[in-house]
Amino acid sequence: MLEKMIFGRFIPGTSFIHKLDPRAKLSFVFLFIIAVFIANNVWTYGLLLVFTLFVIFVSRIRFYFLINGLKPIIFLIVFTFLMHIFFTKEGALLVDWKFIKIYEEGLRQAIFISTRFLVLVLMTSILTLTTTPISITDGLEELLNPFKRFKLPVHELALMMSISLRFIPTLMDETDKILKAQLARGSDISTGSIKQRIGAVIPLLVPLFVSAFKRAEDLAVAMEVRGYRGGEGRTRYRQLSWGYRDTTIMVLLLILIIGLYFLRGV
Repeated sequence: MLEKMIFGRFIPGTSFIHKLDPRAKLSFVFLFIIAVFIANNVWTYGLLLVFTLFVIFVSRIRFYFLINGLKPIIFLIVFTFLMHIFFTKEGALLVDWKFIKIYEEGLRQAIFISTRFLVLVLMTSILTLTTTPISITDGLEELLNPFKRFKLPVHELALMMSISLRFIPTLMDETDKILKAQLARGSDISTGSIKQRIGAVIPLLVPLFVSAFKRAEDLAVAMEVRGYRGGEGRTRYRQLSWGYRDTTIMVLLLILIIGLYFLRGV
């Protein structure tokens, strides 16, 4: 299942979303995250879902591939759902069976919070699937440029965030390889008591950390060999350019925010 992790990966394409300026995509995702918290009822969450599906359609990322790649975090979504449905005790009592009691507000919050979590993950996944790591770095650096006057190491921060995103699928792939190697040797972390499972995880974590440090060291050496000395004096092969597509997507986001605002009172 780990090899299907899509967050942090990039899929080449020529869609409308692929061609957007990275600054527009980063700004879009940041403002979308804020917009999600405006939603407070069925209509607003329905609008968020429709808008998210529209963005997925325009990106030309196969929906099945996208959902299949979210399997590693389905547990978190289900856990969030169950926590709200069983521990929020407000509103009318809907189910009263033995020790299980489900209230109206608990069910409502469980559906809404899970939907919020889902659309956030889907939208951030679309960002990484349609944007190369180097483009994300350039976009972040451009957006954070005003903070240079406060002596903030903008280039280094953007580079670290980009490398972190890129390392997520790499570490997931490495974890999957180590897990399969352990299974081939007769170790199984999916069976036994909790204590036994924790004990079985340790042989998995040690080689994973060793591999992560080795990859980080290789990356540092490669950057040093290529003469990397930070952002000072560096130029870019590809210059960022804001076009009509970027303005269009921001206008669509503005329409979404206005729609959410007016639907809050429905």
